[in-house]
Amino acid sequence: MASNEGTSKLHKYLMDILRWIIIILSVLLIVFISVDTFKGINFLENHRYMTFQFWVCVIFMADFFLELGLSENKWHYLRSHFLYFLLSIPYLNLINILDIRLSGEALFFVRFIPLARGVMAMTIVVGAFSQNKLTSFLASYIVSLASFIYLGSLLFYYCESGANHEVTNFGLALWWACMNATTLGCDIYPVTITGKILGCILSVGGIVMFPLFTVYITSLIRQYTAKYRHNLTD
Repeated sequence: MASNEGTSKLHKYLMDILRWIIIILSVLLIVFISVDTFKGINFLENHRYMTFQFWVCVIFMADFFLELGLSENKWHYLRSHFLYFLLSIPYLNLINILDIRLSGEALFFVRFIPLARGVMAMTIVVGAFSQNKLTSFLASYIVSLASFIYLGSLLFYYCESGANHEVTNFGLALWWACMNATTLGCDIYPVTITGKILGCILSVGGIVMFPLFTVYITSLIRQYTAKYRHNLTD
């Protein structure tokens, strides 16, 4: 019995370490992508970035197979986490090796695929910090929303800068993404097809995600009200 508990704790520690590694690598990927975008660097010709993102994907895939090996119900894990595996494939390197021709916008989208894997791990780790389900939910929600807005603004800046005279710096792109995600609207109008599609995605995502915050606040108020009434009766 003690041996099983020790093994279980070891597995948990190992999974926590792996998730933190994934989060750190994901943050570094975001830094790489941001710097390349701001400087206008062609990432396919950036050997350092291509090598780094390849090994990041390799680590992501290794994490998937390690968790699969440690899982008690491997078939269930495979079905519920197969998306993790798909998001860990180094698509950019395959595109480069196979010399597949894609538009600049399409390639930029592909760069975000490993980040989706990292954001998933980030929401799990951040949410696990709190024992309170509501607080855990809010923490995961904030991480997801912040990632959604930042990556959306980065993509918008990449597509619109140079084509749209209203987008002269990244700060304006970030403002545009925030206003669209909150469905408040913005006086900056996209001119590229990708920018227009991105605007719709951000607005729909905001409509879906922001009511969750309202649910959290409502549940929190109910908890405090119930606790207050309980204290009064005592």
